[in-house]
Amino acid sequence: MENFGDKLYKTISNARRLLFVQGEMAQLTYISYEKAIQLIEKDTEDEISITYPVGFKADNTPINSTSLYTKEELISRYNYLSLSKLPIDGLFQLVTIIESLFGDIIRNTLIEYPAKISKKRKIDTEIVLGANSLNEIKLAIVDSIQNELAYKSPKEYAEEFNKYVSVNLLEQPPYHKYIELKATRDIHIHNSGIANDIYISKAATLARVKSAENLPVNIQYFLQSYECCLQLTEILEQELNKVWPSPKYKEYKESIDKANEKTEKENSEKKTTPKYV
Repeated sequence: MENFGDKLYKTISNARRLLFVQGEMAQLTYISYEKAIQLIEKDTEDEISITYPVGFKADNTPINSTSLYTKEELISRYNYLSLSKLPIDGLFQLVTIIESLFGDIIRNTLIEYPAKISKKRKIDTEIVLGANSLNEIKLAIVDSIQNELAYKSPKEYAEEFNKYVSVNLLEQPPYHKYIELKATRDIHIHNSGIANDIYISKAATLARVKSAENLPVNIQYFLQSYECCLQLTEILEQELNKVWPSPKYKEYKESIDKANEKTEKENSEKKTTPKYV
């Protein structure tokens, strides 16, 4: 039977699976752009015509547009897609996955342990009168808490997370890197990639540029951010397991330890086995 620790472990595992998929899709997309550039470079024509759909008619037939590119122009477009657009879009996905993970953990915890919700908390009479059950009221309160948390600063959010879940994110270096990552995401969504004082304040000592400077996002930064997000999932597994032990997490860790021991043993045997000529 699945206990609450197992439920949280499953939630984290699902988020990590989404991170793995994001990492894989990014790599495959990057490789496809490289292959496209190689094909363009091999093309004997100086100009290349490309036709693609830009919309659909009422009968669902595509409306096509044709553009003529020089080889240099087309290679430049693909370089932009692979070296700039791809890591920025990937960054958005990483933050979304971790944001959702934090929210799911808090939501599951408050639903499982409603006593963690302050008894002084108010709720609209309309919600109470319109609810069909006590459970609906409980879910409405949890939703209102999560909505409020969405507007908290990263430090305030971590403090609330610790209050509800008993995991102090502020003690974890990857969380501070995540704060900078999220601040970078916000700058590219709301300020065209130009850092401002809000970014400097959020990122603190991890700020990568000064205010009014372009905030770069490249493949290296994406991979560093990807690793940071994976580290956060591992930290959450470890820390939450201390509060709500998970048999499934224990089983997973034991399988990893056995695999590592087997690898170390095989490597040791390779080093000690004499080679005959």
